[in-house]
Amino acid sequence: MSIGIARRQALGWLASGSVLAASAASSSAAFARGAGRPLYKDATQPAEARVRDLLSRMTLEEKVAQMIALWATKKDVMVEGGLDFDPARASRAYPASFGQITRPSDRRGGPAVADVAGGTGARWRTPEDTVKFVNAVQRWATTQTRLGIPVLFHEESLHGYMATDATMFPQAIALAGSFDRDLMRDVQGVIAREVRARGVHLALSPVVDIARDPRWGRIEETFGEDPYLCGEMGVAAVQGLQGEGDVLKPGKVFATLKHMTGHGQPQSGTNVGPAPISERELRENFFPPFRAVVGRTGIEAVMPSYNEIDGVPSHANRWLLQDVLRGEWKFGGIVVSDYTAIDELATIHHVAPDVRAAGVIAVNAGVDSELPDGATFRHLVDAVRAGEVSEARIDEACARMLSLKFRAGLFENPYADFAAADRITGNAEARALALEAARKSLCLLSNDGTLPLKPGAHPTVAVIGPNAAIARLGGYSSTPRQAVSLLDGVRAKLAGKAEVVHAQGVFITRSEDRSADEVLLADPAENHRLIAEAVAIARKADVILLAIGDTEQTSREGFAKNHLGDRTSVDLVGEQNALFDALHALGKPIVVVAINGRPPSWPGVAAKANAVLLCWYPGQEGGTAMADALFGDVNPGAKLPVSVVRDAGQIPLFYNRKPSSRRGYLFEDAAPLFPFGHGLSYTRFDIGAPRLSAARIGVDGSVTVEVDVRNIGDRAGDEVVQIYVRDQLSSVTRPLKELKQFARVTLAPGEARTLRFTLGRYAFALWNEAMEEVVEPGRFDIMAGPDSEHLKTAILEIA
Repeated sequence: MSIGIARRQALGWLASGSVLAASAASSSAAFARGAGRPLYKDATQPAEARVRDLLSRMTLEEKVAQMIALWATKKDVMVEGGLDFDPARASRAYPASFGQITRPSDRRGGPAVADVAGGTGARWRTPEDTVKFVNAVQRWATTQTRLGIPVLFHEESLHGYMATDATMFPQAIALAGSFDRDLMRDVQGVIAREVRARGVHLALSPVVDIARDPRWGRIEETFGEDPYLCGEMGVAAVQGLQGEGDVLKPGKVFATLKHMTGHGQPQSGTNVGPAPISERELRENFFPPFRAVVGRTGIEAVMPSYNEIDGVPSHANRWLLQDVLRGEWKFGGIVVSDYTAIDELATIHHVAPDVRAAGVIAVNAGVDSELPDGATFRHLVDAVRAGEVSEARIDEACARMLSLKFRAGLFENPYADFAAADRITGNAEARALALEAARKSLCLLSNDGTLPLKPGAHPTVAVIGPNAAIARLGGYSSTPRQAVSLLDGVRAKLAGKAEVVHAQGVFITRSEDRSADEVLLADPAENHRLIAEAVAIARKADVILLAIGDTEQTSREGFAKNHLGDRTSVDLVGEQNALFDALHALGKPIVVVAINGRPPSWPGVAAKANAVLLCWYPGQEGGTAMADALFGDVNPGAKLPVSVVRDAGQIPLFYNRKPSSRRGYLFEDAAPLFPFGHGLSYTRFDIGAPRLSAARIGVDGSVTVEVDVRNIGDRAGDEVVQIYVRDQLSSVTRPLKELKQFARVTLAPGEARTLRFTLGRYAFALWNEAMEEVVEPGRFDIMAGPDSEHLKTAILEIA
């Protein structure tokens, strides 16, 4: 029995009315036997028994309180005009206590930041102040509330703990491009320990939405377009964050799987837009990453998406949250709302007349906890008394919250130790891993032989561009203890070997404040002056490294009408193309260093540059890693986790397309600019045709696929061997190919290795016309290669 199924059965038993009634008497007996100590405070008792005992003692108000959180409302529990926790104010404002606090690391609710839009606008507390605040809250909750229930704190940790001094790793889409499960586990393990060290036990990560629209500003937060890749990266991320088992071990945090679902293909590419997706499309492509994580890990929390599917917003979707998530997949943890998403049932979707009704709809649909402020769930006590929500449903949600707290060890030790946190946060080990992750996330898109450069071979190297002298970290990041720009990295690499000259080239936007609502492109006239200056500087150089792409303003989450992040164009914005053209006209070697959140749909640049190194947002150590790759100390080995479109008119474009798609366009190429899985190397590899352990298997059988890969070049390097499957003939239409396995290997020159992959039922199943998941007999193409286009094939028969 899986962890999720066992927990679901236990909590179903806990929340049943008969058990709760019986538990009142049993807990009284336990109280007497324990010489005045309630059973729920006995750490030797099973979590379900402790939950049952505690739930039986709680009032309705106390149960509902466990389902809300504080964010802007932190002002209610902090000293007037300050940031310190105030126990007296907390007791007055929340006599029944509260379940969670949102982002203790930020200053939300404090003076001058209470009304700032977005989480980053609130800025951050110091690490020491965060720990002080967490400990003060827990001291009050455990010693000055009636039942002594500790508070759960949650934080963002997409590619690093979003708090001051924490290690910032490459952005999620970059980590996905590494195609390295072990790296993902290691990265998330470091993130977990940095989060946990400050007294936080729940992280809002990972994102496993498949992303099919590069206009959408949140594409950088995803693991790309492929269901299997997203699922594998999601499983590895949860394993790194939570560890094994359903009880948190030291240095681990519970994870939150988000956003379920359809979020990554919104109508018109705009955030929170409707997802016009059929049930078949959901089950074939959007559900699988969530299903994989729920089925293969003990994932503790799931967050629904903002969007609607077939007219029903996800936070109101009983079929999604109950029938599928809990019924079919046997999920046993908590469902937490996305920030203000329940309010939006009334304010955006108009399926509720007001926020009170919105809370009723969401809790009845299956949402257990409302983030960030519990604005609608604060009405649930009245809703229960009015008969709109059953108390059994409140018991169920509260029991899940309590179970999490018991299994997190909060009742035994809810406190943080600043000295310990300070020692492990952003330390040498973490920085070394951030550098390794950055190196493994770099993807060489094109190269005419210009790369790698040899240190000292070019007396003068020009490092130019709006992303050259700044370490871009991407969305959901904070301020690490150190950050290395491309210019920093190149200067360090070439110290004493070559002269490094620099020019801004252009500015992309007028501000670097990613929390600003309004985004204004930089002044074109000023940019043309800067272009002329850059050309003058580059004219003296022997090679040009041009750092262009996005900023944290031009690719970001558009969380409000006055805070947009999506775009109609996917090419470079501002005068960046003009800068490239002016530098290219000099006739000197020009290497484009792409530092961006969106895929690089830059056809003009791709056609003319001598080489393009895709770096995404490479994290705090990115400058060192980029210099290492440019000058040959590191051989790029990452692959594209998305297809890169040539033009926005191709959207949506993804490799696992149906046979009738992409007939073609007048005057334009229908193929992607770069295909899914693409990535070059400074060496060459030969990947052999797949060999099957059996030519024929049964519908419930599996097959082992062997693939030989050899490094036939003169440098050590990494290759990602990718296995795709196609059903040749089926009762419903199927994609031309689907990724079903992959492995990244490092090979020395001349070294060969035989890789073995197992393909089981998951690789061949489809949803038939009756929406049943079956494996149909027939012939299947089993394909192997370095990307989704260059493949060798073997035929498997399933009978």
